[in-house]
Amino acid sequence: MDIGLSLLTLLHILVPVYWLGGDLGAFYGSRFMVDPKRSVPERMMALTILNNIDMAPRTMLILAFPTGFGLAVAKGWLDVPVSYAVVAGVLGLAWLALAWAVHLKHGPQGQAYKRFDIFVRYLVLAGLVAAVMLGLSGEIAVPLFIALKMLALAICITLGLIVRRQLVPLFPAIIQMRETGPTPETDRVIAAVNSRARVSVISIWVLVLIACFLGIATPV
Repeated sequence: MDIGLSLLTLLHILVPVYWLGGDLGAFYGSRFMVDPKRSVPERMMALTILNNIDMAPRTMLILAFPTGFGLAVAKGWLDVPVSYAVVAGVLGLAWLALAWAVHLKHGPQGQAYKRFDIFVRYLVLAGLVAAVMLGLSGEIAVPLFIALKMLALAICITLGLIVRRQLVPLFPAIIQMRETGPTPETDRVIAAVNSRARVSVISIWVLVLIACFLGIATPV
């Protein structure tokens, strides 16, 4: 029994579990944030809980590639040196540490971490798109199901970046609600932002489920 391979397989299986589970919790919690019948402290608490729970899917998005890449190398689906998988794992953990720094740090220092995190996401996105195009064109040897899983991950990252832009109007409305109380305008903005973001989030769910199916439908 290969314990290392089993642990790596378990880690990769847990990615969609915590991704979808965390997203579902955040999805449900957002209902309380936009509910005008709730008091401001209740809505702010819902926002805090939502923001913390959302770190589960953010963490899993980052771990999806290094665990999947390592598993593909370990099972011989990708003919590359094991050191490549080790490097991917180290870089993935470094990106994960950056994402958590963005979550925990605020102020000017937090903004610097946030900008760097966005840069990393675009860099990873470009790498995934290039790998998918080369794999589908036959320039590099990548099994079709792995190329499609990378494509799904690339689209998920893209949708995540779109969600960040969709959330931009939310923060001024939240600050105003916290300082002066809710108004019809702040409630409208918060509800509209939440409604737009939900479409993107549900699209991510569909892509994660497709990636899960592709993982199950792997060659023996």
